[in-house]
Amino acid sequence: MERLFKHVCLVARHSKPQVVESLRTLADHLAAACVTVFVDKESATQAEAGPHQLIERSDMGKLADLVIVLGGDGTMLSIARQLAPYRVPLVGINQGRLGFMTDIPRHEMLEAIDAILGGNFVPENRILLQASVIREDAEVANALAFNDIVFSRGAVGSMIEFEVFIDNQFVYSQRSDGLIVSTPTGSTAYSLAAGGPILHPTLQAIALVPICPQSLNNRPIAVNDSCEVEFMLTRGLDARVHFDGQSHCDLMEMDRVLIRRYRNPLRILHPVGYNYYDMLRHKLHWGERLL
Repeated sequence: MERLFKHVCLVARHSKPQVVESLRTLADHLAAACVTVFVDKESATQAEAGPHQLIERSDMGKLADLVIVLGGDGTMLSIARQLAPYRVPLVGINQGRLGFMTDIPRHEMLEAIDAILGGNFVPENRILLQASVIREDAEVANALAFNDIVFSRGAVGSMIEFEVFIDNQFVYSQRSDGLIVSTPTGSTAYSLAAGGPILHPTLQAIALVPICPQSLNNRPIAVNDSCEVEFMLTRGLDARVHFDGQSHCDLMEMDRVLIRRYRNPLRILHPVGYNYYDMLRHKLHWGERLL
């Protein structure tokens, strides 16, 4: 069979024995199918990788034409940001509880990957957000986010005050515990817990979700993903902006954070038969059909 992807990188969160076993099994299976296999150095020791080549995580997008993550959604988030500049597709294999992004069960791993290598998959493009932190007209930090960009109060405990602009137009001022700026992918994460809407992953939209606002009139809103969102901190001690909950930047009063859609979407490959609503129903424990 002609393989659509011939250079595959494996990334695994190896905190559990079954993940190490899955990595070895998949690596050997791919090699037997004449696929060049790379293993992320951060994911495995030389023994776990076997004879396959260990590479730096920063080189995945340069060397591989497909990346497979064995783990949970947290690992997917990290790898998504790494791959964003390279347009390399991503596949998620779940190693435990059902994830929102890692949708291939471990026991179906080999069969599903063979189908994907042969070109049988459901592709899905998802947006990322790019943020620039501006202080006194100079950029002091920038980062990507696949799920969300979250502004929060610090350890001091008092609310923060800020203003929000969309495409340079003033939208509102707010006093709250913070604000979540979410992609459709992130709409089922922190945004959902804060009362935000569930957005289908293919929607071209960004959600702005207040965190415990002082005024009950402050509600989540969704805007087109072509918009530029600007956050300006007007008052707040120890405030921070978080990127996918995996990195952060401390903010000072009058700092501005400019948020826009990243130029490249991330391409996720699902197995044939994938249904987003099935995943939501199982993950959120929605009711089954009555008839």
